[in-house]
Amino acid sequence: MKQYEFISKNEADTKQLAKKLAAKLKPKDVVVLTGELGSGKTKFTEGFLSYFGLENEISSPTFTIVNEYKKNDLNIYHFDVYRLSDSSEFYEIGGEEYFENGICLIEWGELIEDALPNDYIHITFKKDDKNENKLQCKKQDNSGFLWEYHIYKFFRFFLLYFFAYLFRH
Repeated sequence: MKQYEFISKNEADTKQLAKKLAAKLKPKDVVVLTGELGSGKTKFTEGFLSYFGLENEISSPTFTIVNEYKKNDLNIYHFDVYRLSDSSEFYEIGGEEYFENGICLIEWGELIEDALPNDYIHITFKKDDKNENKLQCKKQDNSGFLWEYHIYKFFRFFLLYFFAYLFRH
C-alpha cells in the first residue's frame, strides 16, 4: 500500500492538493477524509469542487448526510457521516448506491469503514505543533467488502420478497 504525506501550511495549499487529486479521479472513485473538527476536511472539499467550477455551491452535508453536485455528466457526492451511528444507517439511505454513480468524498468515513467499497483513497488530516496540516494519503484495500456487500444485498432482497409474499397471502 502506497502512502504519501503532504504538509499544508495554509488553506490555499490544502485546496491546491485537492484540485490536483480531483484532476485524476473518475466516477466510482471514493475518497475518505478523516481528521478532527477544523483540521481541513471542508477546505479540501472546497478545493476539490473548485476544480470542477463548483466552489460557490458547497454547503456542509452535516444534517443532510449527502450533498449532490453535478458538472456536465459527472456526479460528485459529498458525504458527512458524523451523525450516523453506524454503517447500517448508511445502507438504509442507500449510501452504497452512490459509489457506482459518481465520485464520492466522505468526511468521517472511518465511521462506516465496513460499508466502504473495496478500493478507496484515505486522507488523514492532522495538525502539527507549528499549526500546519499534515495530510497522509494512502490507497486502501478492503478485500472483504465485496463479500459483505453481496450478502447484505441478498438479505435485503430476500426480506423484501418475503414480506411482499406475506402481505399477498
